[in-house]
Amino acid sequence: MLRLEDLGKRYKTGDQALTGINLEVPKGQVMALIGPSGAGKSTLIRCVNRLVEPTAGRAWLDDLELTALGSGALRRARRSMGMIFQEYALVERLSVMENVLSGRLGYVGFWRSFARKFPQSDIDQAFRLLERVGLDHMVDKRADELSGGQRQRVGIARALIQNPEVLLVDEPTASLDPKTSRQIMRLICELCKESNLAAVINIHDVLLAQMFAERIVGLQLGEIVYDGPPNGLTPEVLTQIYGEEDWAATIEAVDDDDNNVEESASGR
Repeated sequence: MLRLEDLGKRYKTGDQALTGINLEVPKGQVMALIGPSGAGKSTLIRCVNRLVEPTAGRAWLDDLELTALGSGALRRARRSMGMIFQEYALVERLSVMENVLSGRLGYVGFWRSFARKFPQSDIDQAFRLLERVGLDHMVDKRADELSGGQRQRVGIARALIQNPEVLLVDEPTASLDPKTSRQIMRLICELCKESNLAAVINIHDVLLAQMFAERIVGLQLGEIVYDGPPNGLTPEVLTQIYGEEDWAATIEAVDDDDNNVEESASGR
């Protein structure tokens, strides 16, 4: 379980990015973070694995207090926190397989990783993951030859090969078309269910959050203003998170999508 207690972040400029964040994300739960730009969503995710250092509060992964770890212990703890980035963070000149195997760098020694000599068990797992994300036919393709959706699938496989306990996902669909966005969100949710992984997904698209996440947390100016199920995002709640807008149209669109999914399922 991921647990945050009164987590806060104030930057050196004096800007308060997060204030008093209290959250528990159990194993197997997919939680979406929504909110306007500048609400603190990316900061929250990065405070968990301490790519950004929190200035208040504590973060726990099961019984391990992440915010109390020194640099060596933190490097080891990051093995348990898979990160999926908005901009993919792949090494462009390396192959799909090599990018996936880079997720094992925290487990192999420096010289083995430098020489790209990974255990056969890691290579076998990489093949299984690439097959699961639909890229087993692209293992030798360079990362810079892939589409956005394919790059994100490589990023997912790279995160999962760490055998993490939690996935931290930062805007996984920001650069993708609507169809690919749904495919990526569906894949992340399926993989979390299969591996009983907790996931925290920072996402701008309210419709995608409502369609795929089982829990929604809304941030406004670094504070939690909503924490509940997707169907609790009423126009009043969305106004509190984002400001005045005709939110009824958004809610109707989600309802229509849900009905289409049910009709498609009943027709199979």
